[in-house]
Amino acid sequence: MNYTQFAAASVMSKFGLEPDSWQVEVLDGGHRQLLLNCCRQAGKSTAVALLGLIQGLTQPHSLILLLSRSHRQSMELYRIVTGFLGRIKVGEPIRQSMQELELENGSRIVTLPCREETIRGYSGVNLLIIDEAARVPDDLYRAARPMLAVSQGRMVCLSTPYGKQGFFWDAWARGGDDWQRIEVPAQQIPRIAPAFLESERRALGETWFRQEYCCSFEALEGLVYPDLGKCMAPGPFTATGRKVGGIDFGFKNPFAALWGILDKEDVLWIDHEYYSREKPLSVHALHLPREVTWYVDPSGANERAELRIADFTALKGDNDIRTGIAKITARIETGRLKIREGACPNLLAEAGLYRYSNEPGETKAEIPVDEHNHALAALRYLIASVDANNFLRRTLQALRQASPDSPTPPKRKEKPWLRLDNPALWGPSIFIDSF
Repeated sequence: MNYTQFAAASVMSKFGLEPDSWQVEVLDGGHRQLLLNCCRQAGKSTAVALLGLIQGLTQPHSLILLLSRSHRQSMELYRIVTGFLGRIKVGEPIRQSMQELELENGSRIVTLPCREETIRGYSGVNLLIIDEAARVPDDLYRAARPMLAVSQGRMVCLSTPYGKQGFFWDAWARGGDDWQRIEVPAQQIPRIAPAFLESERRALGETWFRQEYCCSFEALEGLVYPDLGKCMAPGPFTATGRKVGGIDFGFKNPFAALWGILDKEDVLWIDHEYYSREKPLSVHALHLPREVTWYVDPSGANERAELRIADFTALKGDNDIRTGIAKITARIETGRLKIREGACPNLLAEAGLYRYSNEPGETKAEIPVDEHNHALAALRYLIASVDANNFLRRTLQALRQASPDSPTPPKRKEKPWLRLDNPALWGPSIFIDSF
């Protein structure tokens, strides 16, 4: 039976569930690329789980993949699928495990962990469902898309918004006619009471409420680098100078590296990014140029030593968080940081999430929440290190150049040579010519 001719929404009614109009569109629309922007508790998981099951039952030898930001969440969607299957009298599946279901007609429904190398093992996918898509890493999404190339399979991305970052927001805001979009705010869900929504508005605050219940892609409050987007510049860059870079080591967390040119005018031009998970340092090193002076995560002494043995110039980066944030912010404000457009997607994604805590009783208000900060940490090691000397003087100079009308600081009064506080008088250099 052809899926587009199958009234999948009628199955939902047989389960005692009255489908909303948008759920009917999801189930029976046959959209090749669908973005489902839904509030919390709208019923999006129920709709796409049934969509996946109907695809498997009506299209023999289909391969349906369930992907989310964690294996636990993929398993939760899979649990809804198997729950529906248990209520349909279609015979027993050939094989059913904790993460894979194979039907009598040869169709398979597979749940996957959030790992790029695991994703790459599949091809000929007929339906790819990405749950919590706003929180799925961009590199995982990019690895998944080619699986649909030969099969011309369909993709459904469902999520509640999570800031103006990541592939889900980009596709929603800029994807054009390539995507069909369905938006479901809480006000359209009769199962969510208005009194509950008012209570949530008071509890969460306006910004988080709009994001969780109104399908609004909000810039998160308390962002550490809210103006990083001002540093974007069209490439290619033609700057000349010293090649420098920063590295944040990680395995389960991403390994992140950024590099570019520090020119004679003290402008840092970043035009390369490398970002990868769960790979050894030997693999990462293949992607890093040796002519760069690297300022690296100071906690990674072993990794730093390995890079040096492999002929990389790897120096211990400065890890003072508050000082590093101040130095990055100073470069943003003075225009001395340039990032090539399209070159550093993970850096920009993190900048849309990295924030200060607003939790009650937080005792380290000046220290941001320790997450979404891997490429940003690499940038911090780099900038904090290259700006270790004369940071204030260079920043003031840049600010004066940007504002010519600012008052000129008074010149320092020259000190007489024969003073006790003159280091040149007492330095060893005065004795060199005597020997």
